[in-house]
Amino acid sequence: MKKGSVLTMMEFLYFPEDKSLYIPAIISLTIFFIGALVAMYFFKKASKKEEAKWEQKYKNMKD
Repeated sequence: MKKGSVLTMMEFLYFPEDKSLYIPAIISLTIFFIGALVAMYFFKKASKKEEAKWEQKYKNMKD
């Protein structure tokens, strides 16, 4: 790969001099990460309920 093509590929990257511009991005990333953790918790909780219901329903078929 030529040096000119590497520079062309890197032009879309933007790193601001003022680092305070990163604050909104960090806040939104944190909010979405916490939301993903909460959603995962609820999915896991619902899955355990469903598994318990399934175990109760088909308990006699195991024997």
